[in-house]
Amino acid sequence: MKRKMSVSGAFYPGRAVEIERYFEHFSTVYDEHNTLPHDKSRVVIVPHAGYIYSGYSANIAYRVLQHSGVKKFVIIGPSHKIGFDGVSLCNFNSYETPFGDIKSSDFLQQALMEKFGLTCTEEAHMEHSTEVQFPFVKHYIEDAEIVELVYSFAVAEELSKIIDYVLSYKDCGVVISTDLSHFYTLSNATRLDNICLEAIEKIDVKRLYEGCEACGKLGVEAVLLSAKKLGLKSKLLDYRTSADASGDTDRVVGYVSACFYE
Repeated sequence: MKRKMSVSGAFYPGRAVEIERYFEHFSTVYDEHNTLPHDKSRVVIVPHAGYIYSGYSANIAYRVLQHSGVKKFVIIGPSHKIGFDGVSLCNFNSYETPFGDIKSSDFLQQALMEKFGLTCTEEAHMEHSTEVQFPFVKHYIEDAEIVELVYSFAVAEELSKIIDYVLSYKDCGVVISTDLSHFYTLSNATRLDNICLEAIEKIDVKRLYEGCEACGKLGVEAVLLSAKKLGLKSKLLDYRTSADASGDTDRVVGYVSACFYE
């Protein structure tokens, strides 16, 4: 079974050549003003809006991951379409992208099913929060293998145990997908988003619950719990809002990318 694209042509272009133009543009603009961090990171937080809005932020994180040497990743995102208990594991054999298919990690898939009893809620895997990450993975990480996890009514501590387990293998990494506040004015959005940024930067779960309105807050909480347990450090890579692309400052969505390292 193949995990088919469900938001191609909407959240990201349907043709590889058009996506490459985005990636090249994002990288060129970033490199004109910044130096890519050299930290060896296996864990990132990335946004999941349309590439025109949040692709620049995500692109930085995947360029960091590109230098990690890691080939196997669990990609974790919130469900936006259906509600269900716990975490769903995509048990398909491959993931379709405009760059070609990504192979499922048989090792991680089997290990997570056996250790945590994860099953597949198939309807959950038409999810954009995870799917928009697949072209980045395919483009930047040669021979990558992935497993998609989508959560709904889950517990952060339990998701953190999954992250801990994945990171116990030095050749495995984790991608956490989230956007930040939704549809506030620019000033209110940045006020709320700064709470999220501070929580990530300081690895402070308590701060996360003092006003952060990330749609993937549970995933962020889980990775912060893991980072604290594992003694990881964090680094904010980029923050922006939809207003940077659209010019609309009345109904803004926030985006962040960050990495964690030893």
